[in-house]
Amino acid sequence: MRFSAREDIEAPIDYVYGKITDFGGFERSAMRRGIDVERKDSLAGVEVGANWHVGFKFRGKSRAADLTLQKVDHPNGIDIGFTSGGVEGSTNIELVPLSPARTRLIIRLDMAPRTLAARLLLQSLKLAKNNLTQKFKTRIADFAEDIETSYTGV
Repeated sequence: MRFSAREDIEAPIDYVYGKITDFGGFERSAMRRGIDVERKDSLAGVEVGANWHVGFKFRGKSRAADLTLQKVDHPNGIDIGFTSGGVEGSTNIELVPLSPARTRLIIRLDMAPRTLAARLLLQSLKLAKNNLTQKFKTRIADFAEDIETSYTGV
């Protein structure tokens, strides 16, 4: 199952890269939403191998996921792999400079089942794919707008 979104941001690529790799900011934001986040490595900064254990509720059940930073390509993007129960996947965040002050953000989220229970879960998500895709795109658009706002200082 794949979700993807694309947004153009009025900010230089280095600034946008700094925002997508602000892992401390993402950790604090997730904790404010009631998600348990624990950094499992002792790496400093943005390095391949950085990993987190995340606990959250989804569809009324407590779930957990392990995330690992798999690829760093400064300033063009990052890849993050994850496993949660029987679901494995990856998130690819790609940045494309359109001009010195404009950057295209492309995010792809791929998920694949590894167990029968995970297959059933993803099948139920496929039934709501249009709604989930719209929510995904809205969240990415809001994130892009936040980056623009923080860059311009408006």
